[in-house]
Amino acid sequence: MSGFILAIDQGTTSSRAIVFDQTMKPVGVGQKEFTQHFPASGWVEHDPEEIWDSVVTTCRAALKKAGTTAADIAAIGITNQRETVVIWDRTTGKPIHNAIVWQDRRTAPLCARLKKQGLEPKFTGKTGLLLDPYFSGTKIAWLLDKVKGARKRAERGELLAGTIDSFLIWRLTGGKLHATDATNASRTLVYSIAKNDWDAELLDILKIPAVMLPEVKDCAADFGVTEKALFGAEIPILGVAGDQQAATIGQACFEPGMMKSTYGTGCFAILNTGSDMVRSKNRLLTTIAYRLEGKTTYALEGSIFVAGAAVQWLRDGIKVIGKAEQSGKLAADADDSQDVYLVPAFVGLGAPHWDAEARGAIFGLTRNTGPAEFARAALESVAYQTRDLLDAMKKDWKGGNGKTVLRVDGGMVASDWTMQRLADILDAPVDRPTVLETTALGAAWLAGSRAGVWPKAKQFSKAWALDRQFKPVMEPSLRKAKLKGWHDAVRRTLTPK
Repeated sequence: MSGFILAIDQGTTSSRAIVFDQTMKPVGVGQKEFTQHFPASGWVEHDPEEIWDSVVTTCRAALKKAGTTAADIAAIGITNQRETVVIWDRTTGKPIHNAIVWQDRRTAPLCARLKKQGLEPKFTGKTGLLLDPYFSGTKIAWLLDKVKGARKRAERGELLAGTIDSFLIWRLTGGKLHATDATNASRTLVYSIAKNDWDAELLDILKIPAVMLPEVKDCAADFGVTEKALFGAEIPILGVAGDQQAATIGQACFEPGMMKSTYGTGCFAILNTGSDMVRSKNRLLTTIAYRLEGKTTYALEGSIFVAGAAVQWLRDGIKVIGKAEQSGKLAADADDSQDVYLVPAFVGLGAPHWDAEARGAIFGLTRNTGPAEFARAALESVAYQTRDLLDAMKKDWKGGNGKTVLRVDGGMVASDWTMQRLADILDAPVDRPTVLETTALGAAWLAGSRAGVWPKAKQFSKAWALDRQFKPVMEPSLRKAKLKGWHDAVRRTLTPK
């Protein structure tokens, strides 16, 4: 059997497809952006039909660029934007409404109402998540309430609900399979991560009929085969994981204590805690890292809302740089005697603060402050926020011998200055891999290992290659002083309680 694997990476702003060869190297890529819909303030939607079209188009493009046909592909792996939800007709496959995206805040009033009823501990206890519009459950509830006739149709079993992976599996298999994997299920707010099953009590609270929901499988499992008409031959779908978990797998973070941090628009950090389902006391999320051969591996997750977006603000907002890659060079020229702090709460603060009402602030400005100091403050804010996450994770979990291996990916990691400053603020080494396509690689590995054409986890881990390790060189006294200044800036920024 051929060792080629096709990875579908269905993201928030674009869909990508990558063909990997037998040596796990990318040999063909297709990418297509799609429309972002903002029907009201705080609302974000996608057209599921446009997503579907983009996925099929990019798969065909990737196959062509790789010089392969569907017959050469051993398996497909799917990774996807998490939490974004679709409801569609079981018979026709047509969506009843646009997909509601993970960034969408329309269910904030429902979340507030449930909190007021004292229900957040129940949801957190079962799902590891917080009552926040970010997650899928309240989005499904909103659609059932607001789309005419949807609830009755759902109760009659006429409608199906799922995250983007489920919708794609349904379409790719011609409606033969309604399935998801444990990582995507764990982000819905209605899935018990201890029992590994949909939770009847939580479904009842949100009034979601269980008949709508997909079968939950391991991350590496049989998810049906694609219809022959799509790509010219049937291809088995053998791997599925949400994007951040797929990146964790792609970074070969298979051992407890290993942590990956993805620096894109925001930052998502996931710490592998093994079989230990850690209950966070510091407002982190307890989630499923992956489930393989029936065995669940858990993780602590922290989300930073603004990482690369701070660099975009430098470029597009205050226009102190023309290109994002100029930020590191500019930051290196900053005056070391100035302590300028940017708290980038442009859309609130994520973990461990979870303050939706906080807004961005800059501290320490002098008459001598200029573009270089702004650039340094923006990049340092990413390092400080990561340190806050790491400190919270260490408070929650005492495993891993106190040593954390941090593997990084995402657009920001190309900046040597930023990665060095990250290592300095964390007081820990930061590993940048040679292959930065870690999300797609994780999905590809799930499918390839299941198909028997790629190595198992242990060998795959050995294939992980280091581009560069950044080691801390900052004086401890300087690090301590800088962190003190950061914490003071955050304290001033948080919404008064």
